Amino acid sequence: MNGGAGSVRDRELGAFLRSRRERLTPAELGLPGSARRRTPGLRREEVAELAGISSSWYAWLEQGRVRTSEQVLRAVARALRLDADETAHVLSFLEHAAPDEHPPGWVSRNLLTLVEALTPNPAVVLDPHWDLLAWNSGYAALLTDPARLAPKQRNLLWLVFRWAPARTLLASWEPEARSLLGQFRAKAARHPEDGRYVEITAELLADPDAARWYGRRETSAFHPAVRHFRHPAAGDLRLRYVKLAAVDEPGHHLLAYLPDDPATQQALGTLGAPGR
Repeated sequence: MNGGAGSVRDRELGAFLRSRRERLTPAELGLPGSARRRTPGLRREEVAELAGISSSWYAWLEQGRVRTSEQVLRAVARALRLDADETAHVLSFLEHAAPDEHPPGWVSRNLLTLVEALTPNPAVVLDPHWDLLAWNSGYAALLTDPARLAPKQRNLLWLVFRWAPARTLLASWEPEARSLLGQFRAKAARHPEDGRYVEITAELLADPDAARWYGRRETSAFHPAVRHFRHPAAGDLRLRYVKLAAVDEPGHHLLAYLPDDPATQQALGTLGAPGR
C-alpha cells in the first residue's frame, strides 16, 4: 500500500525513524564519508541498503505512506542501531489496542482492595494516560494527596513536571523525569488522535525541560528500579517501583513503591500516621 498521505500514527513512526537516521554518521557504520552531504546523518538509500529493503519503500516508510511487517521494522531498527527500548517503540506501532470496555475513571473493587492492602507502602492505579484513578494514604503522604488537585492535574506526568516539589523530592529528578517522559511519548505516539494524550502533552510542553526532551523524540520503556526520595518529613527513602498490568482491566496498571531497606520500611510505617 503506497501513494496516500498516511495516518497521523504512520507519520509519527516515520518522523521517529527519520530522527534516528539523522543522528547517525557514515563513520559509525563503516560507510565512506562525502563532503557533498548537505544534511546530517545517513541518507535514506544507505539505511535501505543496510536493512535489505528498497530505497523507495524506506522513503515511503519515513513519509508515513506505508505500513509494513515486523520483519522489516526489525531490519530497519538494526540498520539504525536502535537500542532495545527504541526497537520496542518502533514495533509497538504494529499493535492494535483493545477497546476499553469500562467508563473513564472506573476501577474494579479488586484493584481498590489491593491498593488499600498495600498500605503503608505507597500504591496507585493508573489508566492508559497515566491519570491517577485510585491511591492509598501511603501514596498521598509520599507525594501529595491527589484529592487536593484539580481533576486534570491528577496525572503522574503532571506531578513530576508541573508540581514544583517533585524536583527536590526526587533525588535524581532529571534522569527519572526524562525516562518517564520517554515512556509517555512512546505511548502517546501510538494514539495521536486521543484527546487526553493531546491535552497532557500540551500541559507538559509548557515546561522548558519537557519541551526540550520531547522535541528530541526521546523514548524509553519502564524498567524496575530503585528510586531515591528526599522526603521533608521522613528523610531519605529508597523505594523499588513495581508496575503490574491488570489482566481483566485493559490499560489499567498498579504502581507500588516498596521499601528497599529496613530504614525505609520503618519510615513508611510512620509516614502516613496521624500528626505527620
